[in-house]
Amino acid sequence: MPMPKRPKRIAVLGSTGSIGTQALRIIAGEPSFSVCALAAGRNWRLLAQQARLFRPQAVVLADASFGRLLKAQLPRGTRLICGSARFGKGLLAEYSDLADGQDAMSQAIMLTRPDLVVTAVVGAAGLGPTLTGIRCGCDLAIANKESLVMAGGLVVPAAKAAGVRLLPVDSEHSALFQCLQGQDLKAVRRVILTASGGPLRTWSARRIARATLSQVLRHPTWRMGRKITVDSATLMNKAFEVIEAHWLFGLAGEQIEIVVHPESLVHGCVEFSDGSMLAQMNVPSMATPISVALHHPARSPRPTSARLDLAAVGRLNFAPADPGRFPAAGLGHEVIRRGGTAGAVLNAANEVAVAAFLAGKVHFGEIVPAVREVLNKSSHMVEINLRTVLQADAEGRRLAREVIQARRRRA
Repeated sequence: MPMPKRPKRIAVLGSTGSIGTQALRIIAGEPSFSVCALAAGRNWRLLAQQARLFRPQAVVLADASFGRLLKAQLPRGTRLICGSARFGKGLLAEYSDLADGQDAMSQAIMLTRPDLVVTAVVGAAGLGPTLTGIRCGCDLAIANKESLVMAGGLVVPAAKAAGVRLLPVDSEHSALFQCLQGQDLKAVRRVILTASGGPLRTWSARRIARATLSQVLRHPTWRMGRKITVDSATLMNKAFEVIEAHWLFGLAGEQIEIVVHPESLVHGCVEFSDGSMLAQMNVPSMATPISVALHHPARSPRPTSARLDLAAVGRLNFAPADPGRFPAAGLGHEVIRRGGTAGAVLNAANEVAVAAFLAGKVHFGEIVPAVREVLNKSSHMVEINLRTVLQADAEGRRLAREVIQARRRRA
């Protein structure tokens, strides 16, 4: 008699955010899945609820000040690991000696050894657990785009060497991933990443520059975290996605195009050498790409989002991304041309600039010019390793703070 197949053991990093909570809803309905680790920033109440429902082996809370409150709510036998991700020297220590110096999420991965890690944390903090997952032989469902933007030249070769699958969770890259299954990558002429255009899609450049925080956060299609919503409004998220596609699929920059598609029903297209084009469609829901990554190489036996009624839709609209109104969209191609650690600089500068906007320190129209100024001022290193990536990240943040301070003095 064949032995029953054990459930796929999954770690969800960023479990209390939008991607994490949707992933857990899918996992909850599948007996073939189990949760071995959960990680969150400071939402300890929701994390406690998740731990009681899924009973993971380990739980991570970045904000240690809530650790005692969380500990009292955890099921017996669940290990609590507190502390924020140490990004910098601590991360270097992690890869010189894997027994010491781990950030909290990396410790949980090493302790539980998942089959699949869902990396849904935001920002550079996702790089450490991404690399740890690869070192531990875990497949990765990547929603943390920053790890590929800043260190794709490190992450992708490491995953290939370890035989680890990188499964994209971004709706656009999931679309390309699905269209490319069973295809010869040498026959790909180009790929198209679609963009909703965000909440400012029809605005003039002058009006965009004066957009308020409440206007920027009013996305017409997607409900996301504040930082990601700002990136969608500037179209910086598309610059990041161009870099991601470059690394995930081995594409040259000139093979990757951005098209504005306000209905957000077509998520990505692939054109082949014979002129044929494949597109992936579904209603705007992150549940579908999450499900594709969780179930791969199979598909969910049940729908994860509402069915798409093309007759009811009636019409689809497409337009080029206007570089005059949304100059950020071209920065992804620029980073690919520059190579080296340019992606780490771009990500670092953008994180600082967006944080400054969210804190009311700069106007919306200053985000992209500040990021571009940092990109031009930084010294991009050609060699890609963990040390050069971290150095570029630190330099990008330092220069971004200087640029923003100078802009505030001139205001």
